[in-house]
Formats: sequence, structure tokens, C-alpha cells
Amino acid sequence: MRIFQSILPLCLLFAGGFAKKDRYEEFHQLSQRSSPLKLNDATYTSLTAAPRNHSVAVLLTALETRFGCQLCQEFAPEWEILGRSWIRGDKAGESRLIFGTLDFADGRETFISLGLQTAPVLLLFNPTIGPHAAASPEPVRYDFTAGPSAAEQVHSWLSRQLPNRPHPPVQRPFNWLRWASTVTIVLGVGTALASASSYVLPIIQNRNIWASISLIAILLFISGHMFNHIRKVPYIVGDGHGGVSYIAGGFQNQLGLETQIVAAIYGVLSFCAITLAVKVPRMADSKTQQVAVVVWSVILFLVYSFLLSVFRVKNSGYPFSLPPFM
Repeated sequence: MRIFQSILPLCLLFAGGFAKKDRYEEFHQLSQRSSPLKLNDATYTSLTAAPRNHSVAVLLTALETRFGCQLCQEFAPEWEILGRSWIRGDKAGESRLIFGTLDFADGRETFISLGLQTAPVLLLFNPTIGPHAAASPEPVRYDFTAGPSAAEQVHSWLSRQLPNRPHPPVQRPFNWLRWASTVTIVLGVGTALASASSYVLPIIQNRNIWASISLIAILLFISGHMFNHIRKVPYIVGDGHGGVSYIAGGFQNQLGLETQIVAAIYGVLSFCAITLAVKVPRMADSKTQQVAVVVWSVILFLVYSFLLSVFRVKNSGYPFSLPPFM
């Protein structure tokens, strides 16, 4: 009898140690089938009860539509990815971490006991015994104030809270729908280009089209188009006498309409020069050619004279001028 009484405390101690180990092993085996574990009040209490030699990450959430928790709905898929990735990378359970989810519909008493008024709430319970035991038995709370978090963000937080343990990386499932959509779009665009190549290539290879695009771009930039966007200049302003000013004096001032006027002037001058250099020499009739030279030369002279008058408006000290805009 005395021998039995002496070994009874040792038997109880070993039995208690095996019970604690069995509790973690039981939940770890369940996690192999489905992680995070779906908890209720009873399983939450059993999983987080002290003493414990394992860690528990529990998400307290409210997923039913009647609660209107949009953040819960947005974070739930990320939490599922994190839980599955962690347990898949730590099948041996070396990190001794269990993932669980407690919905308000299944854990009303737990929500009330914790005094929770909002969701989601992520709590990390550290071990109270063993080599990884924490100084305080109170859980650590994750901050959701910045909005929904990605699985990678929560993984980094858990890694900081659980040093000297394995931290399996997050492995997102392959997005077959996105891959199929991308392939379909690429094949569709490729097919369309191949079918329309006989019509598109002549347009792309047309030198006149590229010359026109280049000329328009040059006219926009030399007329001050970017200046207007940077300075946010007005389109027109009053001249102080009940009229309207179209040209702003000074090189540091400019109006929106002024840009269009200058662009039009340079456009006409360019067209005149191109016509005289390219079109007129190709005319077969000599008389028509002479008339075209005179007409386009006069237009070139008049427009250039107007351009010099614009320069004098911008700078009153500009010394050059041509008739008739003296």
C-alpha cells in the first residue's frame, strides 16, 4: 500500500503530461484535415486553456450577412490561405501552432466573456509551459485598424511573435481562371492581329501618317502646350478696357488661346514650306506651277509677318518686323 501511495503522484504527473500532449496532438491531427479549425465555445476553451505547451492563433469573426461585417468577409479568404499554407509546410507540427476560427454564431459566450464589440479580432495565445513559454498568459492581439490584411502581412506578424520556430511560407493556390483568361486574351489579340495584318501593316508603315503625327506633336510642344498644363494658365483674360487679350505679354506669361494661335501659325508656315518644296515641283503645268509659287509665297510672307508681330507683343523690345503687320 505504501509503495502504491508513493508512486501514485508520479503516475498522475505522467498522466497529466500525456493528456496535455494528447490535446495538442489531437488538434494538430484535426488541422491536417482542415485548417484553420472551425471552433465553438467548448473547443475554443479547450484549445486555449492553461496550462498549454502550444500556441494558438484564433480569429474571432462574424461572417453571417446579417452582421454586415465587410472586413470579416474580406479577410476570411486570406486567413484560410494562411492556415492551409502553414499546416501544409509544418506537417510534423514543429512550430506547435494551431489555427482556429470562431464565428460569432458558434461562440456567442466567448465573445461576451471577452467583451468584444467589433470583429474581426485575431488573438495569439502563447504557451504557458515548455521551452517557448511566454512571461504573460494573456493573448497578443493583431491590429486591424489599417483595414483588411493580406495573408503575408499576418504571416510576418506571427513570425515576429513566434521566434526560434519554423515559419512555413504562404503558398497561394494557383489561379487557373486568371491563367486561362490571360491565355485566351493573348490568343484572341494574336488572332485579330494576324487577321488584320494585311490592313493594319500598310497603315503602320505609311510614312505620311508618321510624318503627320510627328508634325502635330512638334507643333503642340513648341507652342507651349506643356507650359499650360504645368502652370494651369487661363484660356483668355480681359485687357482692362472691356475687351479680351489673346496674347499675354512677357515670356513668363501665356494664355490657352495663345497656344492655339501660335500652333496654327507654325502649322500654316510648315504647310507652306512643305507645299513649296514637295508639291509644287511635281506640277506638270508650268503656268499652274508659277501661280502656286506666288500664292504660297505670299501666304508664307503674310503669316510670317504676323508671327513677328506676336513676338513684339510678347517682348516690346523685339526689333524685327515685316509688312503688313508692322
